[in-house]
Amino acid sequence: MIKKKIYKWHRTCSLIIAIPVLLWAASGLMHPVMTNIRPNIATQYITPTVIDINKIKISLQQTLIKNNIDSFQSFRLVHIDTNWFYQIKTVSSNQLQYLSTETGKKLNKGDWIYAQYLARYFLEGNSEKKKDSFNINPINNKPVSTLDCCDAAAAYVLKPSKGCVVKDISFLSTFDNEYRNINRLLPVYKVSFERKDGIKVYVETAQDRFAFAVDNKRATLNTLFNLIHTWEWINFLGKGKIFVELFFSGLAFITAVMGIYIFFITKSKKINGNSLVKARRNHRYTSIVIVLFTLMFTFSGFYHAFSKFKDDTRDKFFVTNSFLSSSNQLNINKLFTVIHKPVINISLIKMYNAWYWQVTTKSNSNSKDLMKEMSVNKPSVEYLNTTDLSVIPDGDKKYAHYLAEKFSKYTAVEIVSDSLITKFDDEYNFTDKRLPVWKIVYAKNNNERYYVETTTGKLSKQINDNDLYEGYSFALLHKHHFMDFAGKNWRDFSTMFWAAAQIIMVIVGLMLYFKFINKNKKA
Repeated sequence: MIKKKIYKWHRTCSLIIAIPVLLWAASGLMHPVMTNIRPNIATQYITPTVIDINKIKISLQQTLIKNNIDSFQSFRLVHIDTNWFYQIKTVSSNQLQYLSTETGKKLNKGDWIYAQYLARYFLEGNSEKKKDSFNINPINNKPVSTLDCCDAAAAYVLKPSKGCVVKDISFLSTFDNEYRNINRLLPVYKVSFERKDGIKVYVETAQDRFAFAVDNKRATLNTLFNLIHTWEWINFLGKGKIFVELFFSGLAFITAVMGIYIFFITKSKKINGNSLVKARRNHRYTSIVIVLFTLMFTFSGFYHAFSKFKDDTRDKFFVTNSFLSSSNQLNINKLFTVIHKPVINISLIKMYNAWYWQVTTKSNSNSKDLMKEMSVNKPSVEYLNTTDLSVIPDGDKKYAHYLAEKFSKYTAVEIVSDSLITKFDDEYNFTDKRLPVWKIVYAKNNNERYYVETTTGKLSKQINDNDLYEGYSFALLHKHHFMDFAGKNWRDFSTMFWAAAQIIMVIVGLMLYFKFINKNKKA
């Protein structure tokens, strides 16, 4: 009697979860293919340029006062072709301002122009410096006798001698259907190019970072995947969507368990020309092999969906500083009397109410493309007190401790360990985007750890042992990272093969059901 009930429950549950499992398996089969179909871009990394001190002819303080900027949140030095600018983040605007280091003049629409400069660099690589002469200012279309640094920079970007044309530019301060929260970085610019593949490149101007690229082919695949795997068509349910995912993945797991139970409590009948018995036999032996991976996919999917009840709040953790333009501590030129290495970046940070120069010097290591090599070089960073230019020993680590204290509300003595992370791994993976970061570990709250980015003063990730279990479950059981020893190609093959096997199992099961229905009708 119980055996018959389990048969009935298994058949009923199988019909309920058939379509969801087919959708998930089909999109799972497609996902490894998507990771290998990438938009055609030249690079995802900009080689740092050594700052030319001869280009700094007007001090940071004088430049700020000249442009009526009383205070600012952050600054750094950037260049467009051979022209250098102070990139200023003010309190009142998300969009950065660009002030010439030669004249103090403001580059109109500077962030908009710089976004195009970065996007074109990522798309086409570092093109040769143009030797064209410009008689028209591309910003206001008025004749100019001689282009100053701002006009020359604008002309270099807006009037390129070669390469594809920029079609449209938009500023994003929130995620949308195309640029999703999995990309992490905000705010960004979306730069669309006039190209057959309809490519769009997303860039973060505050850190010269490549954020995302999508062309027509990848956009179609993303839309399809979001519909049939992540089920964005029920986003209107809010967190109710999670309950739907839990229901179907949980039911699929239970159905698989019932199938295993039925296999071991029953024996195969001889076929003797009976098509229904033959269909049952085929379903029986194909399923018992495939069901292990069914359990893996459904369990890890259920666990992953359940973890979504915990909101991802990392974007709410960052430090906001305020520096007075009138301060006498803003003399950059003095830095070069102390730092005797090629400098590629200078910024300003505040730590325990004191101001420090954050100076990044050039590394002898070869540049790495973060998204291709999944790692970066160890940065060479020094911290100098702005008052007396004294170097702070282990300054980057101390600043990482300071940030972790701010975000965690724990004290410095509660830190168990710290380490500089320069490559992605199972715990801090590609989806976290930012590198390098510092990992600060506390003994409290199940070994809570904070990954902080010292270049931006932002929290990149917060995790503890409980979160780690879910991460390992999803990586090993869902994405088949247990095959990492054999390389990405074999891991992708494993994922695709067993996803395809789920489709075969469901189809064979449906064939068995319809044979059963037809037999009953004839009877």
